[in-house]
Amino acid sequence: MTESRARRWRRSLRALLVAVAGPTLAVGALTESPAHAAAADDIRINEVVTTGSVNDSVELYNKGTASVNLSGWIIKDDNNSSEYAIAAGTTLAPGGFVAFDVHNAFGLGSDDEARLYLADGTTLVDSFSWSGHSAPSWSRCPDGTGAFGSAALTLGAANACGSGGLSPTAWPGGSSVATADAKNVFGSDLSGLHQEGNVMWAAQNSGKLWRLVPNGSTAWKADTTGGWSSGKSLRFPGGSGTPDDEGVTLTGSGSSGGVYVASERNADSSGTSRLSVLKYDVSGTSTTLTAGTEWNLTPDLPPVGSNLGLEGIAWVPDAALTAAGFKDASTGAAYTPAGYGSHTGGVFFVGVEGTGMIYGYVLEDGGTFTRVASVSSGMAGVMELQWEPQASRLWAVCDDTCDGQHRTMKINASGVFATTAVHNRPSGMDNLNNEGFSVSGSDACTGGSKPVYWSDDSNDGGHALRRGTITC
Repeated sequence: MTESRARRWRRSLRALLVAVAGPTLAVGALTESPAHAAAADDIRINEVVTTGSVNDSVELYNKGTASVNLSGWIIKDDNNSSEYAIAAGTTLAPGGFVAFDVHNAFGLGSDDEARLYLADGTTLVDSFSWSGHSAPSWSRCPDGTGAFGSAALTLGAANACGSGGLSPTAWPGGSSVATADAKNVFGSDLSGLHQEGNVMWAAQNSGKLWRLVPNGSTAWKADTTGGWSSGKSLRFPGGSGTPDDEGVTLTGSGSSGGVYVASERNADSSGTSRLSVLKYDVSGTSTTLTAGTEWNLTPDLPPVGSNLGLEGIAWVPDAALTAAGFKDASTGAAYTPAGYGSHTGGVFFVGVEGTGMIYGYVLEDGGTFTRVASVSSGMAGVMELQWEPQASRLWAVCDDTCDGQHRTMKINASGVFATTAVHNRPSGMDNLNNEGFSVSGSDACTGGSKPVYWSDDSNDGGHALRRGTITC
């Protein structure tokens, strides 16, 4: 069968399927595997994005057991004159994902096709066609072998194939929620939280960091010592620029080892993404803090809107990861901390608002970094991440965009973080714009429950902090 006849046959079948299934459903990929290049049959178009902040993108996946050299392979849409050539030296490891932004070569329309060819430009490896824009992604489920359907955007990582069959359940604690701050103290934009014993660290995305102390047994107030009474202004290294700080975390050294902040842009240049983790020495009394180290992750991550970047951040100890058999995505083998330079003894996980993705990074002391994990949260966006050491689980939190959904994730038998539970917000809490979440330690357990806290970016009712409980 010639290629032109093959394409006509595929289009006829696609038309038949669309007629049966309706015009909004994607049609599964139809593939031809050349006998002279059997390894090519392991490479599959795995995800296509046609609209949104990362539109005109095509992801490939290697479902085989050997690496495949993609140098010179060609991606086309439904027009033979439109071509995107994959760069020389591009190799895709077994089980690996790689995404290509093809917008400089062609655009992907609402009724279009993505086709993958060998470097000869005539040998078709795989194709996928659709009759409606992605919302936000057309994704194979399972990866590499399943049919295409609408899913969360996960370019460069495993597709968001649901929540593993898990249905949302009631909040795992008390249903009631109360305010945990005095009225009209913090205003809007309070975002990430991290509790360190009797201190609560809070990132405010107007470029400010707060050190909060208890105000009675159920609330928090600004520390009035050490220059913290109105929070401290943050700056990028060198003292210039204002980080749009959204998340905050600590390492095993506590705040004495530095406070780490996730920022999505420089507020002084708000139209440009700057997806960074910044380290601050908080020991002095100055009301302005300048970052001692910046890890600018922007070149390593899929592009997103300037206000849709890093939101949550959590540090997970190396010991917890190795004990659970964590797999290093950069090597495809078990995570080996000794393979990296000095790096705080753990991995930083960051959550992206615009894609719902979670990425794990080893941040070395000199400012270099290595991505060791790419995980889909299964949610439209991630606003907060929290590691709960007592339960060895990672909390991923969405705001009112997802009706306040919370997910817990643990390392599974394959060595990757996977969803273990999906929780609705407490029934006593409105659908607030909660961008921060903090879990108390085991020492706070009383009567089988312990406090948790949320920060409301919108400061609804004049309150930015709220308190609830979960079971210990």
